[in-house]
Amino acid sequence: MFTTVKPKSYPIPNPLPHDLFKAINELKRDLKAVILAHYYQDPDIQDIADFIGDSLALSQQAAKTEKEVIVFAGVHFMAETAKILNPDKLVLLPDLGAGCSLADSCPPQEFAKFKAQHPDAIVVSYINCSAEIKGMSDIICTSSNAVKIVNQLPQERPIIFAPDRNLGRYVAQETGRELILWQGSCIVHETFSEKKIVQLKIEHPLAEVIAHPECEETVLRHASYIGSTTALLKYAQQSDRQTFIVATEPGIIHQMEKGAPQKRFIAAPAMNDCNCNECPYMRLNTLEKLYLAMKSRQPEIMMDESLRQAALKPIQRMLEMSV
Repeated sequence: MFTTVKPKSYPIPNPLPHDLFKAINELKRDLKAVILAHYYQDPDIQDIADFIGDSLALSQQAAKTEKEVIVFAGVHFMAETAKILNPDKLVLLPDLGAGCSLADSCPPQEFAKFKAQHPDAIVVSYINCSAEIKGMSDIICTSSNAVKIVNQLPQERPIIFAPDRNLGRYVAQETGRELILWQGSCIVHETFSEKKIVQLKIEHPLAEVIAHPECEETVLRHASYIGSTTALLKYAQQSDRQTFIVATEPGIIHQMEKGAPQKRFIAAPAMNDCNCNECPYMRLNTLEKLYLAMKSRQPEIMMDESLRQAALKPIQRMLEMSV
């Protein structure tokens, strides 16, 4: 369950300002705020953000910010992580409904039972999980550092990897470790169609398929490069190829096009004729909601201190092991 509370009401302007970019920048100055945005956010939000990154980079940025207010343009577990790292700061999430299917796939009570079945195991949890799951973990990881972290763990200890089974399977292959996998998954990264990707490869024979490790194995086997969102972005900019089929949430393509405007980026299609390759939760945040959250100082992320302390320890271990 989301650990949030709504503070007292503030007047909401109607109509909204004509120039939202200007209004948001003014609020940012007045609130002494920083706007952190994930690569999967809408282009307008990416363009107004002070810092754009993947989960690891955003966690690192949240840990070191000196601003008094953190406006997190992402999903709930990301804003929750910022609050874990900054208990005395105001942390805002533009839309409280911006959850995560992967985090939801790992209910704390069920995971506690699963963990109890493997009492000697080190618990490594992907950051895409709730604070309750973080509190039951020994180390948090992201797709950027999961392989690096698992490689640092004692060979004689079993490892539980949660909640994403696809990322866990990829990490097991890369490290040679046998991982005990929680069977969670992301609705976006499970929707990519292998058949349609093959068709795109036939239509664009010089294109490279690049993919996030949360994708299904049937998709990853067609990828010439697999990496986190930041790694995919860097690879696309540095590669000699001019066309890429991108198998992750297509919000990243905005930054790819900015970094390499001469190249072509094609979003990997979903199985059905829909926008299922777009995260419905990420897309709940809008520029208008970002402005209103800053104007009204809500919704605010808050948390029980004992839970925050429990969740903080494995995040700190991640940051230490990621240097």
